[in-house]
Amino acid sequence: MPFLPPEPNSYPETLFDGDDAELREDRRWWVLHTKPRQEKSLARQLLQSQVPFYLPLIERRSLIRGRVMKALVPLFPGYLFLLAKREERVTALATNRVVHTLEVVDQGTLWDDLTQVDRLIGTGAPITPEERLEPGSLVEITSGPLTGLKGRILRAANGRRFVVQVNFIQRGASVLIDDFNLTAIDEALADPVKN
Repeated sequence: MPFLPPEPNSYPETLFDGDDAELREDRRWWVLHTKPRQEKSLARQLLQSQVPFYLPLIERRSLIRGRVMKALVPLFPGYLFLLAKREERVTALATNRVVHTLEVVDQGTLWDDLTQVDRLIGTGAPITPEERLEPGSLVEITSGPLTGLKGRILRAANGRRFVVQVNFIQRGASVLIDDFNLTAIDEALADPVKN
């Protein structure tokens, strides 16, 4: 099974470690909507310019001429998350690979959402992109490598799927999970706006 060399999915590699206060200083998240199939090229250019970014990638297998091929593809096609100062944002726009940028008002929520997506991908479990998020039960994972992640449950034909959402772009990622790893969360307590 040929496998293309891994593409950069974040810069710096410690983006979600939470220990780098200097990285967060004077920077904010921007969501870049890219031209079709330009996410990885943009990521390579940002890496070369040392501008912090996150491009969640998942493995996809394809059958081409009777051979199974594996490649890393964007979890959210057409989107790249840029953590930049205003002048670094200009570097991304100058690549001519960006259609437009979306300013993120709630920086903390996007940090949390992207951290959870990164942890989900880091488990190596098969991940399914979720295009249209449906309402479901809010839960927290209580055991295993995903302990502490919060998300929603969707029922699928093959079992229960745990969905981590990136609310800003109304997309998510899901993984199959057993019920015994979950604890329900009271919606009223989880959303401070409703209180």
